[in-house]
Amino acid sequence: MVTLAEVAQHAGVSASTVSYVLSGKRSISATTRQRVERSIRELGYHPNAGARALASSKSNIIALMIPLRTDMYVPVMMEIAIAVATCARTHGYDVLLLTGEEGPDAVRRVAGSGLADGMILMDVELDDERLPLLRGTDQPSVLIGLPAETTGLTCVDLDFRATGALCVEHLAKQGHHDIAVIGEAPAVYERHTGFAERTLEGLRSRARELGVRLLHRPCEGGYDAMAVTLARILDERPGTSGIIVQNESAVEPLLALLRQQGRAVPEDVSVVAICPDQVATQASVRLTSVAIPAQEMGRHAVEHLVAKLEGRGRDEVVLIAPELTVRTSTGPAPSRS
Repeated sequence: MVTLAEVAQHAGVSASTVSYVLSGKRSISATTRQRVERSIRELGYHPNAGARALASSKSNIIALMIPLRTDMYVPVMMEIAIAVATCARTHGYDVLLLTGEEGPDAVRRVAGSGLADGMILMDVELDDERLPLLRGTDQPSVLIGLPAETTGLTCVDLDFRATGALCVEHLAKQGHHDIAVIGEAPAVYERHTGFAERTLEGLRSRARELGVRLLHRPCEGGYDAMAVTLARILDERPGTSGIIVQNESAVEPLLALLRQQGRAVPEDVSVVAICPDQVATQASVRLTSVAIPAQEMGRHAVEHLVAKLEGRGRDEVVLIAPELTVRTSTGPAPSRS
């Protein structure tokens, strides 16, 4: 491994001059700076991260807190994480991934140890236990998700309330008056996870405004759980002609069960999904859907955090407007004899 002393010798300057070029703490003549930078490139020198952090009080690391729970659709979470890491790298930051369910302890550990310059938190609950600690520390942070109270916080999220409303509107315009919602696993609602609760608010509010009957049933996902949930829905509301799914693991089991029962999509039942485009387009029926803008969410979060780290950011809530793409899974409600 090339050392700073070797760079200095190659450039014909002192080690302290190389250090000043790297840190920018002192003014160095353009000629000397160019000579040092040329030596760094030619020798392939990489500054020691630990020493650089001690010298500058910066780690150039962003901590991403992303609890990987079994009741969440991990591919979406990881797509956001990849977007965060990719965007962070363009700003000169690496990402420290924290995947445990430590909650407030993880915030304390990062804020108190200097592990990272800032934090991005995912899987945000309405009354998230991590938020009092975030408000009590000077370390910059951004949430990917929306809690109940956003004062003093910077939040980035899809507008899930508007997403729910948009799904109801689409089916109502097609003449569907009995709509069932197949939601996330029960534990997601028990934790009062922000995205699930806000989608439900939008669904129910718009259904009331449009005079649509709405039935919401959580579902663990998978074939067996979906079979029980669908049977319960059709038993309680036999006239259900529209289904909204916010549970990626339930999508294909639902379509398979409808086929087995002889219910054609969309002639007998229309289906709308809130899911990544990949899930919607690769399903056995191409699904009308509202996409999860994972890359956009990750990019916005990093850019707002970097702005804070550079002293030009401010607390704000950024909601990404939902876009519904119509495919072959929705159509007019069947006529009733």
